[in-house]
Amino acid sequence: MTIDMRAPDDIEAPSSAWVRTELESINFGDERLSKRAFKIIERIAAQPQQSLPHAIGAWGDTKAAYRFLGNPKVTAEKILAPHRAATAMRVAPESVVLFVQDTTELNYTHLKTAEGLGTIGSNKDLRGMLVHTTIAFTPERVPLGVVNQDSWVRPIEDFGAKHDRKKRPFEEKESYKWLASLKATEAVQTLYPRVQCISIGDREADVYELFLHARCLKTKLIVRGAQDRRVDHKERYLWSYMEAQPVAQPVQLQVPQKGTKKPRSASLELRFARVSLRPPDRPHEKLEPIEIHAVHLHEPSPPEGVEPLSWMLLTTIEVGDVEAAAKIVEYYTVRWSIELFHRILKSGCRIEKRQFETADALRNLLAIDSLVAWRIQLVTMLGRALPDLPCDVVFEAHEWKALYCYVHQTPKPPESPPSLREAVRLVARIGGFLGRKGDGQPGMTVLWRGLQGLTWITFAWLNFGPEAKAP
Repeated sequence: MTIDMRAPDDIEAPSSAWVRTELESINFGDERLSKRAFKIIERIAAQPQQSLPHAIGAWGDTKAAYRFLGNPKVTAEKILAPHRAATAMRVAPESVVLFVQDTTELNYTHLKTAEGLGTIGSNKDLRGMLVHTTIAFTPERVPLGVVNQDSWVRPIEDFGAKHDRKKRPFEEKESYKWLASLKATEAVQTLYPRVQCISIGDREADVYELFLHARCLKTKLIVRGAQDRRVDHKERYLWSYMEAQPVAQPVQLQVPQKGTKKPRSASLELRFARVSLRPPDRPHEKLEPIEIHAVHLHEPSPPEGVEPLSWMLLTTIEVGDVEAAAKIVEYYTVRWSIELFHRILKSGCRIEKRQFETADALRNLLAIDSLVAWRIQLVTMLGRALPDLPCDVVFEAHEWKALYCYVHQTPKPPESPPSLREAVRLVARIGGFLGRKGDGQPGMTVLWRGLQGLTWITFAWLNFGPEAKAP
């Protein structure tokens, strides 16, 4: 005998409140598709690490989910549109919001017959797609939501043809993604002129056209420099010019773990100056020189065997003193948060393990998984940034009551919700977090496992707990 552990359709799924908020204005031109979107996202959010059939449950619902994701009326743009509107509303009360953009590759080489995929990486036999996402963060690293997400493929015939790409107009190059993100950020900036919106990109975003365009916007720009550009100063080149500036002050920076590299504390020298950049030499284009500010952070004495940390941050923000320079560095460190988002997307939601026959269906599921990944990151970072808030800002009443009673092994929940810090740690305990004195803050892995467990705990509470309706 097979027992279906899915919640019946007439029982409200635990995640429905936040899903309603993020999908409130969703519109596919068919109400049935909108209702299906709610159900699919709720069930994937409940079990993000499971395959689609396992997460959806009954075979009839699974077939309906596959039809939904392959429906030509359903697009990633339409799935994310209401979430972007909700994100913009969360931006409104902030004074500064950081719009971090970054690219990641999704490897679908295992989908041998899937249509619409292209080459990725440096091996032409690898198949997949590239995804460029922009997420709005507070300076405290709380993710407000996805602002923009583009995906594309590289045709196999273009593999290794870098010299040809240089001849294309800027709008046809992959580097245009940085400007597309900047334009999406400026659209939010226009809605809320009181908020200072700042676009942040890594070394790949060191694109001259991006700086040219940013000069005309209210949105500010911070980019980590990659190219030793020519400057209108006696040193002639950017790095030499900045190294000639006096050290403003020493800086201690906590470098997070990356791959096998352990987290560490780095001692750095901080320099800043206004700089006049000369345009690159392009015979077919006439580009103007630009005035910009540079903040140079360099580690003169790294640990043995460790590559020194060195950042050249270029910004359209006025940097007139050491406090302003330190603030630029502080803002740029938030860029690491989008790498955490990608980790959740790949390890927590297992986006690269999805099984579909078309790139369009994979894009649609990517949009859904992006919402789920954002939600996991939001719960994590709110618990760190605003630990004293009552937990009902994130969890519904039946969620936090079920959580509290399960972990504390009591049938009676407290009268008022516990703090967000306490609730997040309780979720983490379900996911395997021990909470010992030296364990620090719970991480993403234990939290996505804990949130998955909370789904079933809440289901039991709704059906068999003290507040369950009598049959």
